[in-house]
Amino acid sequence: MITARILNVVPTLMCGGTEHQFMALSRGLDPARFSVEFACLRRWGPFVQELADRRIPLSEYPVATFRSVQAVAQQARLARHIARRRIHIVHGYNFYGNVFAVPPARLVAPVVIASIRDCAPYLTSMQKRVQRYACQCADRVLVNADAVRDWLIADGYDGSKIVVIRNGVDLTRFKGAPDPEGLRRELGLPPRTPLVAVVSRLTRLKGLEQFLEAAAVLKASHPDARFLVVGETAPSDTAYLDVLTRLAAEHGVADRVLFAGFRADVPGLLAGADVSVMPSLNEALSNVLLESMAAGAPTVATRVGGTPEALADGASGLLVAPGDARALAGAIARLLDDRGLAARLGQAARRVIEDRFSVDRMVRSTEALYLELLARKQPRALEASA
Repeated sequence: MITARILNVVPTLMCGGTEHQFMALSRGLDPARFSVEFACLRRWGPFVQELADRRIPLSEYPVATFRSVQAVAQQARLARHIARRRIHIVHGYNFYGNVFAVPPARLVAPVVIASIRDCAPYLTSMQKRVQRYACQCADRVLVNADAVRDWLIADGYDGSKIVVIRNGVDLTRFKGAPDPEGLRRELGLPPRTPLVAVVSRLTRLKGLEQFLEAAAVLKASHPDARFLVVGETAPSDTAYLDVLTRLAAEHGVADRVLFAGFRADVPGLLAGADVSVMPSLNEALSNVLLESMAAGAPTVATRVGGTPEALADGASGLLVAPGDARALAGAIARLLDDRGLAARLGQAARRVIEDRFSVDRMVRSTEALYLELLARKQPRALEASA
């Protein structure tokens, strides 16, 4: 059996949702059939060390702006690397990875795939056009939710090129028995304190302002409840944590909100919380949402993007309108007050993940796409490179 060589081109190796997914894919691919390399635009993030530990090649292509001679030179360097390494599949991720890698890869690689994993509210109109043009060079555009596919088609993408493969959750991380009281002791909280948690990168559009406002709404009716915010800011926006801290003080809940920073024990944390909240204003298919469901955590989420494709309102969690802090507070209160309902929704959510969103399903579906495209685009590509 010949091994297909894959080059993943990513902006950075930070700990966001996209990064967790491409790292899970790289761990799960059958090593007898696929070998993996990475290229990045900035050698940033904790996954850099993991790649080094796993002896996976990582090359850096620093580009300050795409409107530069430097960018063209780096794209030419990438094309030479692809040809020299006889890469079979180039897989770009998100705006920067797609725009940088897809056009030059088209010149030298048998198969080129772009990944778009959200509806890109942060991109300008020009950036969206540039990405659309770049993706015309791809054999397929891989997305993680029907909502993203529909948005791309409305934006002018060729629907026949778009493939939906949903995010996957590694269920082995969620097998331990929860220790809710141990979590509360660690956080310095009294036993049985009602705990409402958000796990998120601390960036705008994640709905964290509305979460703090919801905490203020619940102050009178649930005075014992505490609100946990887990996650870090992006390197380019470290001041945002100060914004959130000031906002908590302005809402009079500074003593009720705990900013815990980055934590590696997310499965145990979610399993130990009374309610997990995903308050995003824009989302494709949130990894944290799926992880909350995998942990069996009673979950409140905003009705955005692909969220309703995973969580059914009243069946496996509660959905509210994005940006509506009072609706968010009402749903949280409902789960805090009705523990029977909370338990039923949490159990149902776990079953949804087991049935539809396992990491194994995501990996096997991606492997099938890779092999199908190789067979269709260049049937003798593997033999020629052996």
